[in-house]
Amino acid sequence: MQPKSKRKRPFNPKLFLSKASGGKTSSEYRTNDRIFVPGDTAMDIFYIQKGKVKLTVLSKQGKEAVVAILGVGDFFGEGCLAGQPFRPSTATAMSECSVMKIEKAVVLGLLHKEPSFSDLFVAHLLSRNIKIEEDLVDQLFNSSEKRLARVLLLLANFGKKGQPGSVIPKISQETLAGIVGTTRSRVSFFMNRFRRLGFIHYNGGMKIHSSLLSAVLHD
Repeated sequence: MQPKSKRKRPFNPKLFLSKASGGKTSSEYRTNDRIFVPGDTAMDIFYIQKGKVKLTVLSKQGKEAVVAILGVGDFFGEGCLAGQPFRPSTATAMSECSVMKIEKAVVLGLLHKEPSFSDLFVAHLLSRNIKIEEDLVDQLFNSSEKRLARVLLLLANFGKKGQPGSVIPKISQETLAGIVGTTRSRVSFFMNRFRRLGFIHYNGGMKIHSSLLSAVLHD
């Protein structure tokens, strides 16, 4: 009788990174704390252990645009791996955050020596690329109302592991306008409409219902 093969445990990036020796530090951030700003030297990659982080850019005219909303398990600042010398954007904590900073040399070593980490990092990059393509299509073809609905569903982790309809972190209408690419007044108008239709409600935070998906799918 052949012995039963041992079931391979799923790769735990948080545990793995916590055990990786040297070249990393963990820091706590409060809401609205800046993790880095444009012009900062790009020598590290960041990994979110708790909370949400937004990446923003500022035009010469002073207009801010939100280019990404990231959560637990996401990396950011990886541009330094491709030779980016300085940060082009601002990374800001949207809630209380725990972020691990990993030196570029350490990440490069892990990518070469640890297949599980390499697979995880490549999957992250591909996921980010797909998200950027989806955002571009969203901007080109969908109305600002549909774009707002999609952003709220993404913030509520709709379609990911865990139950949709959770209370999302506090986020201002100015920030939502920056993500959607519209004005605060339009965001306010659509948010009031979503509330009247029962797609969202406020009770110590904003709760997103899966029924909001109808606003995205409806032509």
